[in-house]
Amino acid sequence: MASDAPAVLDSAWGHIPHSREATAGIGSFTRTRVERIISIVAGFGSLVLGLQAFLSAIGPSDEQPGWHEPLVVVVFAPLAVMIIACFVGRGVRIAAGVFAFVYMLALIAWPIATAGSDPPATPQPWIWYLVNIATLAAVLAFPFPLQIVWTILAPLLFGLVRLIQGGFATEFWFANGLDVSFALILGGVILTLGWVFRSVAANVDETRARAVSSYAQAAAADAAEQERIAVAALMHDSVLAALIAAERADTPRAQTLAVAMAREALTRLANTEQDAHEGPDEPRDAHSIADDIDAASRELGADLLVDRDIVADGPQIPGRVARALVLAATQAIANALQHAGGAGLRVSVEASGDVVHVEVRDLGEGFDLDDVPDDRLGIRASIFARVAAVGGSADIDTGRHGTTVRLDWEGKPE
Repeated sequence: MASDAPAVLDSAWGHIPHSREATAGIGSFTRTRVERIISIVAGFGSLVLGLQAFLSAIGPSDEQPGWHEPLVVVVFAPLAVMIIACFVGRGVRIAAGVFAFVYMLALIAWPIATAGSDPPATPQPWIWYLVNIATLAAVLAFPFPLQIVWTILAPLLFGLVRLIQGGFATEFWFANGLDVSFALILGGVILTLGWVFRSVAANVDETRARAVSSYAQAAAADAAEQERIAVAALMHDSVLAALIAAERADTPRAQTLAVAMAREALTRLANTEQDAHEGPDEPRDAHSIADDIDAASRELGADLLVDRDIVADGPQIPGRVARALVLAATQAIANALQHAGGAGLRVSVEASGDVVHVEVRDLGEGFDLDDVPDDRLGIRASIFARVAAVGGSADIDTGRHGTTVRLDWEGKPE
């Protein structure tokens, strides 16, 4: 049964959608959706700032002739690709990474492109409007340490190239100080928001993965226990009933019955998995339970009739519950026949309201329940566990006065 645990885990996990990517070895259900939201927001923000930069770029420029058009194309082409990737949701990391590097190269080339010009300290050139888009691209494309580097490096590099362009004039220091400070603050906000949303998403995924794993392990353990109970009870009931019938087979008819019971036991053992939920679950009344116990006792060689105290409007009992009560009572009868010789054997079925009570009594010498070995499953599996599995309860009162097995099940009131 241990080999079934991974299958149960896979089945439970498979009921929850997953992305095609894994994040840090855990499920990425929430992380994938957060990444999608970040990329869409980044697309809109980059589109607004990119248009502002482009409108500024098509006006008067600081670059020398032959530099402006190539520089605009080199910068805005990857930016356009990044914006499209953000909206489409494919290739975001690659496109954002390309733009982040291209922008840095454009900044490095800016003093060369503007050499010999005499620009004013204000307003800022078109390349300024893309500083925080470079930070945003780094957040989309790079690991967290590189995001920090880009957030700090892009504004500082812009300030440096502007000072070089202005010949380190005094008015450039003040204007650049404000620009760089603003870019650092806004870049820090972008970096922090990305980190917070991703951390929360990763924690949600990890917690979710642990919850599903715990549920699956509990389901696997419960399935293993239910199967163990079913198999143990089936083996004990079928084999023991066949052996008792064979022991008492002193006539041709009894011998034929013993052979049939042995054949049935072997068949049921060979089809254990199919028998785990044997029989329909249509509601039955208490009389049918008493009838089945009558029939089972005759098969075991006991000559008795079940005493009945069943009200006319007694409870309707699910088929699986009825079968569990019948099999548990049959096991109690078999125990009485085997260990008490059937002395004083009596069976009663009572039903009223929502309660069903089955009692099997004998006048044998009794036994000490605590002295029963752990490998003896007739009581533990075939009676206690079987009834408990359908929401009922079982109790055994045994001593020198005899043994009484009580089985109780209470349905839910309508």
